[in-house]
Amino acid sequence: MTQEERTVLPGRPTRRGVFRGVWLGLYILLAGFVQLPLANGQKLQIQLEPEWRDAPLILGRQLPDAHANTMSISRLDGLLSQLALQRSDGTWLESDRWHVFFSAEKRRLTAAADGLPPEQFKAIRFRVGVDVDTDKTDPQIWPPDHPLHPDVCGLHWGWQSGYVFLAIEGHWEPAPGKTSGFSYHLAGASRPMMVELPVSFSGARPATIRLGIDVAAILSAGEVLSEAASTHSREGDSLAPTLKNRVARSFRVKSVQADTYQPIDLGATSIQPLPPNTTPFRLSISDRLPKVKLPDDNPLTVEGVDLGRRLFHDSRLSKNNSQSCATCHDQTKAFTDGQTYSIGAEGQHGRRNAMPLVNLAWAKEFFWDGRAKSLRQQVLMPIQDAHEMNERLDRVIAKLEAEGTYGGQFKAAFVSPGITSERIALALEQFLLTLISQDSKFDQAARKLTQLTLQEQRGLQLFVTEHDPARGLRGADCFHCHGGNLFSNHQFLNNGLEPRSADLGRMEVTGSEGDRGKFKVPTLRNVALTAPYMHDGRFATLGEVVEHYNGKLHRSRTLDPNLAKHPESGLGLSADDKAALVAFLKTLTDESFSRSSSAPKHLSKAD
Repeated sequence: MTQEERTVLPGRPTRRGVFRGVWLGLYILLAGFVQLPLANGQKLQIQLEPEWRDAPLILGRQLPDAHANTMSISRLDGLLSQLALQRSDGTWLESDRWHVFFSAEKRRLTAAADGLPPEQFKAIRFRVGVDVDTDKTDPQIWPPDHPLHPDVCGLHWGWQSGYVFLAIEGHWEPAPGKTSGFSYHLAGASRPMMVELPVSFSGARPATIRLGIDVAAILSAGEVLSEAASTHSREGDSLAPTLKNRVARSFRVKSVQADTYQPIDLGATSIQPLPPNTTPFRLSISDRLPKVKLPDDNPLTVEGVDLGRRLFHDSRLSKNNSQSCATCHDQTKAFTDGQTYSIGAEGQHGRRNAMPLVNLAWAKEFFWDGRAKSLRQQVLMPIQDAHEMNERLDRVIAKLEAEGTYGGQFKAAFVSPGITSERIALALEQFLLTLISQDSKFDQAARKLTQLTLQEQRGLQLFVTEHDPARGLRGADCFHCHGGNLFSNHQFLNNGLEPRSADLGRMEVTGSEGDRGKFKVPTLRNVALTAPYMHDGRFATLGEVVEHYNGKLHRSRTLDPNLAKHPESGLGLSADDKAALVAFLKTLTDESFSRSSSAPKHLSKAD
């Protein structure tokens, strides 16, 4: 970092000061903030507080005095940029690299900015959304932890080359006993949403500014539902400009207070070096996929990946030595097993369908209900599960030690001798991180190496088109949950399945009634190989899956708003439409990934 990046650029003829680089660099986390250390300059903390009128906004809770008294908000996500502070003489101190992703659900509501000069300020200004140039950038260029990275913010319209600037979603009851959804997505940089608020504070000391954002003011306390249950800021949509005008007036300064806090030194969390005498394992990842952050404390090595691959295919990990990880995760089936429910080592039936193991490096939670927070945690659970491999870890270790050749492999991967459950988990994690699918016909067509058929192109068009008959749009509306080149938003959603068992899904992990019937959104990559479908394997074919979303969904308070807003009678897709969707989904098959005779193309040793 240069000194110029840390200070105001000198000699500007305008009455503006511009900071470069990390000035006002934003790092939003669940509990606090992370800042790059600067030689000079104080810190500013901005705390966003979603409200419904003057009360805190609680997601999922019925809103007081809302339209028909039956509204609730399930999502409030947005982007901020172009932070500027007005000096006492009226000039502005501006940042051109300040980007924020905030989320009420994820509690990403605290932003830190550093490098303030010791001056008096009298106003704050920022943009809800991003400028025209940023809106048009390729989303894959951003680092894995950047607020504009698609997997961080989940707000990039990959199919429209732009961002959603503010997303407000929820549920309401248009009539007693009927549950529906609403989805307001504001975008379009040509009509900016600029917020400017008077606020007095000094850059000579740390400060926190608490900003309230009143969702009731944006939605006119729910009366907006009488006009439309959705907007996606398309040309000719009169509702979006109205809502955008309200957004600029929805913020208020609640308080300013002096704070003292210590910045976290990122140098203290450096990446763990490779174990001595090991060879780095290099992944060749397409630039069409988002940038990814691999575990700092488990660097990939040729020795570690090879050990993990061997363990993955070793039946000694099960109680009766009859079942390996690969039994339920067959590469020719895109690492699924083709069964409705997974079957354990002793013939016992599991509760759910085996999930595909693909592009796990981008996932943050694992299993249908997200009960595992890392791959190394996930891989040990099936070994010990009574319905799966049903073995004790100490017995697994004893069997591997008795085999004889494993001792040398563990030493090669981890330098020192010894087989432990932790090392088993780390080796399996390394192998699973290499299972990357990125070379389907769809990918090849994007690289202009082949071309989709007319039917496949029609399926893609339906896939990325909103179903909004009032605005002349009749699509399949798949992209809300399966958008982007990973074909998953990595969220837990209720997709309208009729309950068939006592399986509560995500609610079993969180205990929250708002998570009832929610399951992880799987990737659609290689989906033609992973039948049967859904968490309980209830659909045998892709045609049945398409028909589910085309028809009547099971309505409940946790049904995803992007599905709940559809007509109760269904989408009304024709037979040709449904066939086109299936044809497009089949273009997501990566044959190199599913070959059993050789490793996928991207698996390669370092030069």
